[in-house]
Amino acid sequence: MGSLPDDLYDYLQPAVRRKGRPARKDRSGWTVTDDWPEEVPIAEAEIEVFEAWFGDLFDDLFSTRH
Repeated sequence: MGSLPDDLYDYLQPAVRRKGRPARKDRSGWTVTDDWPEEVPIAEAEIEVFEAWFGDLFDDLFSTRH
């Protein structure tokens, strides 16, 4: 096994500045839009995956027994 480097944090390189217009500082005028439909279809297989992985959590969260 080789020896460790003296400075373990020396791997970090400074960020490369991209050319172009800088980002606007004032975000109050920004508008966020999406093109998703009002209802998104979900396959039965997707529901089964969520139930398999998160079933216990869902039972705890939505249980009517305390």
